[in-house]
Amino acid sequence: MEQVTENVDGLHWFKSSYSGSDGGDCVEVAAGLDAVYVRDSKAAGDGPVLRVGRSEWAAFVALTAG
Repeated sequence: MEQVTENVDGLHWFKSSYSGSDGGDCVEVAAGLDAVYVRDSKAAGDGPVLRVGRSEWAAFVALTAG
């Protein structure tokens, strides 16, 4: 996992289904060709973005889906 410095404006972001609609803590993800990108929706556009490899993301999802 690493913080992204390139432009990610062209990605299509999805809010986590576990995020509430009351403006609380929300995570957004976007799938790229070879990575998944993660950001805090409250800081979208000007906050940090993390890039995670697809295999690492798949392992994370498998652990949390159990």
